[in-house]
Amino acid sequence: MRHYVRFAAVAAALSLLGAASAGAQEAQKDSTKPGGLNKVAHDVSSTVKKAGRDTKAEVHRGTSKAHNELTDAGNGTKAALKKATGIKGSQSKNPGGLNKVARNVSKASKKAGSDAKGAINDASADLHGKATEAGKSVKDTTIRNAKP
Repeated sequence: MRHYVRFAAVAAALSLLGAASAGAQEAQKDSTKPGGLNKVAHDVSSTVKKAGRDTKAEVHRGTSKAHNELTDAGNGTKAALKKATGIKGSQSKNPGGLNKVARNVSKASKKAGSDAKGAINDASADLHGKATEAGKSVKDTTIRNAKP
C-alpha cells in the first residue's frame, strides 16, 4: 500500500513540474505560433484528429463490451452443459464428444468475429485513406491559390 502512495506522490510532483515548465514554454511559444491560413489549417487538423481519436475510442469500448459479453455467455453455456451432462472432457488437442462440439462452435464463432473485425478495419482504413487524400488535396489547392 505504501508503494502506491509513494508512486502517487511522485506522479503528482512530476505532473506539477511538467505543468510549470509547460507554462513557461507556452509564454515562449506565443511569439512563434502560426497565424492566418496555417493557424486555420492547424486548428482544423487538430479538431479532426481529436474527433477521430474519440470515435476510435468509442468503437473500441463497444467492441470490448461485446467481446466480454460473448465470452461470459460462452463460459456460462459451457458451465451449464457441464453441470447438465456431468461430462468433464479431456483437455487434449483433439477431444471427442461434447468438448469437440464446443471447441468447433467456439472456433467458428471466433473466426466469424475475426472476419467481421477485419472487414471493419478494412473499411475504416479505406475511409482514413480517402480522408487523408481529400485533406492533402484541399491543402495543395489552398496553397496554390494563396500564392501571389
